[in-house]
Amino acid sequence: MNMADKENPAEIHELQRRLHDWFTAHQRPLPWRQTYDPYQVWIAEIMGQQTQMDRVVQYFLRWLARFPDLAAVAAAPEQAILKAWEGLGYYSRARNLHRAAQQLIASGESGIPADRQRLLALPGIGPYTAAAILSTAFNQPHPLLDANVERLFARLADIGRPLKQSATQKQLAAMAETLLDRDHPRIHNQALMELGALVCTPRNPDCPACPIQPFCQAHRVDTVEFRPVPTGKQKKIDIAMACGILRKGDAFYIQQRLPDDIWGNLWEFPGGRLEAKESPEQAARREIREETGWVLGELTAFTTVIHHYTRYRVTLHAFLARLPPTAPEPVLTAASHFAWASLERLGDYPFPAGHRQLVAALCAHFPEIR
Repeated sequence: MNMADKENPAEIHELQRRLHDWFTAHQRPLPWRQTYDPYQVWIAEIMGQQTQMDRVVQYFLRWLARFPDLAAVAAAPEQAILKAWEGLGYYSRARNLHRAAQQLIASGESGIPADRQRLLALPGIGPYTAAAILSTAFNQPHPLLDANVERLFARLADIGRPLKQSATQKQLAAMAETLLDRDHPRIHNQALMELGALVCTPRNPDCPACPIQPFCQAHRVDTVEFRPVPTGKQKKIDIAMACGILRKGDAFYIQQRLPDDIWGNLWEFPGGRLEAKESPEQAARREIREETGWVLGELTAFTTVIHHYTRYRVTLHAFLARLPPTAPEPVLTAASHFAWASLERLGDYPFPAGHRQLVAALCAHFPEIR
């Protein structure tokens, strides 16, 4: 569909009708769609950022059981919030949720406001998230553009430029505004996103199943597989790290990251990046000394795990060491608190992805001390 369709309201209305009918018949039974409760929509929107839908549903249901409403989120300690979020990544989202809930409760609100400016004033809510909450929870006419809708529109209008170019973004925004069904914005926006997720997929789109195929310029000229125009992918940056898993009796040493660090306030085993010409074991010994003051001799290799974070591929080498019962208290230089935790209690603490893998490996390696 090209922008000349602005002058063809009958065609736009037919496209809207087809989307509405398709969504009514084919929408996934996502739990927040049962009531469109604003609190639930807000949680789902924040969880859905950078996260696949099947994982969102799993975490959403667990979250709702633990925090059924805004007041429960506001009253919870941050560690409970981070633990409930553990595994979703991008932990700033959880901290922003927590702060936003506390701000709303402190200002006398009992729920999510239906006002754009009040939403934008909350931590973690930008223009897209505000529009998503307003259209989905309150059925207000705000157009939405997520990755699925951008891809759908690029094919619908056969846009021959990369999506992130400013001219393309302007065209996509104009299409979203023009095509918006202002009488049924909740259904319309979700139908577009659902169609992109289920039918107009990045690879092997199911064009015969698409309800708006007759309007698709790329289908008409056989360029669907070339739309959107690809952009050069950013190369993964490899990072090598090492850490020490320190045991005293049947307890393991962990420390809490500083609040303003990446993964702030999560817990970890002491460690850090390898320096030039340093072996993983040397790096682990150095990092332990720098972060706790403990000077250790030879370490025992335990395991190596790999995890991905945005553009980074992190290889984490873990080493085991025992501390004598007379070991002094650590002198913390890179953490706010420390704890000695049994294997069973380690699961009570929120860890970043790589260290969470190490906790699982410890549980499998030392079943006798659980």
